[in-house]
Amino acid sequence: MRESAAERHDRLLALVRERGTARVSDLAGLLGVSPVTARRDVEALAAKGLLDRVHGQVSWPRAQGPAGPAAGGGPVLGLLAPSAGYYFAEVIRGAHEAAARAGARLVLRISDYRPEEDRARAEGLIAAGAEGVLVAPGWRGPEDRLAYGDWPAELAVPTVLLERRAVPGSALDDLDRVSSDHAHGVLLALRHLLGLGHATPLLVARGDSPTALAVRAGYAEALGTLDLAAPHPVIDSVPAETDPAGFEAAVRALHTAVTSGTASAALVHNDVDAIQIVQRLAELEVRVPEDLALIAYDDEVAALADTPLTAVAPPKREVGRAAAELLVERLTGTAAGDGEEPVRQHLSLLPRLRVRASCGARPAERI
Repeated sequence: MRESAAERHDRLLALVRERGTARVSDLAGLLGVSPVTARRDVEALAAKGLLDRVHGQVSWPRAQGPAGPAAGGGPVLGLLAPSAGYYFAEVIRGAHEAAARAGARLVLRISDYRPEEDRARAEGLIAAGAEGVLVAPGWRGPEDRLAYGDWPAELAVPTVLLERRAVPGSALDDLDRVSSDHAHGVLLALRHLLGLGHATPLLVARGDSPTALAVRAGYAEALGTLDLAAPHPVIDSVPAETDPAGFEAAVRALHTAVTSGTASAALVHNDVDAIQIVQRLAELEVRVPEDLALIAYDDEVAALADTPLTAVAPPKREVGRAAAELLVERLTGTAAGDGEEPVRQHLSLLPRLRVRASCGARPAERI
């Protein structure tokens, strides 16, 4: 199976984290890639604040505290994330920025979407000195949430759930949490397409992550809010590099919906799938936006497509910042009063819609 760029980035980050400092040429050999590929990966990760790069070497970033001595003043925060690439790179960056402003140190561990190992990794963070943890479990679907869901509520330190929703009434639901309101993001997309004169947009979406499942649930909720019926069942999307036949089936289903007149607009999760779908549709003589108005979900690389894609942008960096700030409040006691247990918080941050060319917007509407 071909390794994705996100998976390679995670391996690169793990190598640097273990070594503290490494030469780019050495990383190329360890990763089994060309020096050019390793250099590009390092540049991309350094641009996101996940690595420090100086004179052919890279090192694990050190939090820079406020003016004055940085050591020994603030708490140590642990962060367990399923990935350090794509979506979660910005979440991690936001948490790192907030920790630095508070004079805290952020320690990161990556689960690589192995929920069965999440608890051990989180407890490893605590054993390494983390006084509180930000946890984004590596759930891939609802079965993982059910099988591995409640352990964060049993940790011995303050815990904030990050970009995940708990089952209502579960022990996990009693934790602080900060997450994107994906239902709101889907509603923004549908309203925009309807406002451009399209009939009910259809949804093309993955089903292999909590974000994908939230987008699907948000689509059903948005249809109810807008009193609309779906023009077509949700088209199941899969990564082209790992399941070429499944990807082609998704493209063909969308092509049929467009050419039959069933739909003239679609929301696609995620950016990478959306870009590849647009490329394949062009080969089948369906043009975006002339034949199909399209909005991507995630806004990681949507602006880089040949036809820049309008996209729903979850507030990823802001989620990381808010979660780290909340955890610091818990550790320093600044959120509590009169010795009382602080009121738990469920913070939902709203995505934005970034309008570009793929939905046929007028130039003045684009960004």
